[in-house]
Amino acid sequence: MNKGIAVYPGSFDPPTNGHLDLIERGSKIFEELVVAILRNSEKTPMFTVAERLEMLRELTADLKNVSLDTFDGLMVEFAKSIDAKCVLRGIRAISDYEYELQMALMNRKLEPTLETVFMMPADKYSYVSSRLVREVAQAGGPVKGLVPEVVEQKLREKLAPAYKLRDPQIIEVPRKRKKKA
Repeated sequence: MNKGIAVYPGSFDPPTNGHLDLIERGSKIFEELVVAILRNSEKTPMFTVAERLEMLRELTADLKNVSLDTFDGLMVEFAKSIDAKCVLRGIRAISDYEYELQMALMNRKLEPTLETVFMMPADKYSYVSSRLVREVAQAGGPVKGLVPEVVEQKLREKLAPAYKLRDPQIIEVPRKRKKKA
């Protein structure tokens, strides 16, 4: 186990099984792992920061050396504020590596003492991203196995109309179409 604090930053919108895989494995490597949710005013997330915190709190409750926090602005400034020595980042594909390498090098330029550790998710999660999960869920598709059950339930609650369209148990009366003139 590495002494010190590591930060695992991200939007976690929503948290996926890939995120949880990295959190669990990272908790075995670092003395303390801070999962830090980015508050980005430039984007419109599906879940509020409070909802993401709630889901992650439930998902990480049994990991005693994992804590949760939020941040905005530069991640390196947040890392310094919590005395983190390392940043944990996940890489799924070559395209992730190119982006993450640029970020790691910029972070090193901004804060030379902050190291970046890249981890690959388990093979079964190598294609899973929050963006893809949102897109599939918004189209009414199944996300079972891509996200933890609590997240799947929250997606259903948030996107109830899309799920109703795909659920064969729920029969809806078709709406009448307006005739074109």
